[in-house]
Amino acid sequence: MSDIQTFLGVQDVGALAQAIVDTVAEPLVVLDSDLRVITASRSFYLTFQVNRQNTQGRLLYDLGEGQWDIAELRTLLENVLLEQGAVEGYEVDREFPGIGRRAMRLRARKVLYQGNLHSNILLTMADVTEQRAMEQEMKELMWQKELLLEEMQHRVANSLTIIASILMLKARTVQSEETRQHLQDAHSRVMSVATVQNHLHAAGQIGFIEMAPYLSRLCEALAESMIGEGRPISLKVEAAGGHVPSRQAVSIGLLVTELVINALKHAFPALTRSGRVVVAYETAGSNWKLSISDNGIGVPDAHAGRLGQKNSGLGTSIVKALAQQLEGRLEIVSGPTGTIVSITHATPAAGDVSAEDHSHPGRVPSRPPWTENLPVHM
Repeated sequence: MSDIQTFLGVQDVGALAQAIVDTVAEPLVVLDSDLRVITASRSFYLTFQVNRQNTQGRLLYDLGEGQWDIAELRTLLENVLLEQGAVEGYEVDREFPGIGRRAMRLRARKVLYQGNLHSNILLTMADVTEQRAMEQEMKELMWQKELLLEEMQHRVANSLTIIASILMLKARTVQSEETRQHLQDAHSRVMSVATVQNHLHAAGQIGFIEMAPYLSRLCEALAESMIGEGRPISLKVEAAGGHVPSRQAVSIGLLVTELVINALKHAFPALTRSGRVVVAYETAGSNWKLSISDNGIGVPDAHAGRLGQKNSGLGTSIVKALAQQLEGRLEIVSGPTGTIVSITHATPAAGDVSAEDHSHPGRVPSRPPWTENLPVHM
């Protein structure tokens, strides 16, 4: 015997059906094809503080003070009857007698009977008032957080600018050339952090940062502060696209700032007729390559073996540390026609040796094939 037959074998089917309706936790009404209430659940009467006498037999739109008399809802329910469809997640936000303003999420299903042309609609109503209030509160908290973060960033930027100004003022007054150089280096690095902070904030703090506009704005600021009107040096960005998490964007921005400042300060002698610095960022899937190249005088003995030695400068140490933080491979190639510093981040494929070929200790992994055809700017 089927479940339906077993159900129909019950003598008092109406009582059983009403009992099933009353067990539903959410308010529920059963409507006929004219959208009149055949019956409603106990939770419906308790939630809306109404009784059976004022509910059964009435049109849905006449209940209460007309809170359900909504043209869009009427159309949705009529479509359910005509097309055997359903209503999912339709919300009604109204003032209800006795319970105040409530937000109700509606779901509707059509019930068909074998061999019978008439049909009914089961309509449930979930109270989502508290949920919506919590969501609104969360939005307000997020707005307050963004406001406080913006204020903090503004104060940090101002503080960094003040510190940089004091360092530069001090550098102009000291007698020792070595001390002056140290103060100027400190000034450059404070400005580096300030520049990255300002432009990262302009790009957005949360989520992923689009690299092309981020690097373009960053290099525009560097050019304005580092390249005077009389210096025939250009700073160009070549970035086809790509997005990185904001945390990575900070490290990439610091790398670019450090390397661009170093190139502008050291690659071009005073009598240079024409200089060019190119910041290139290219992607291939989850892999990316950042390179900063110039056509300056080059750096003596600038090669990978020099990295990590005791005589390497502060700038090299900073660049190396940032590259390691980004899990990228740092390469420096320099000669009389210029210098290229590149950081390559390649996600190892399954089965690849990611950091070291353990079958041959000390061997550096081979260069990923996708990087071989990336252009190198000189």
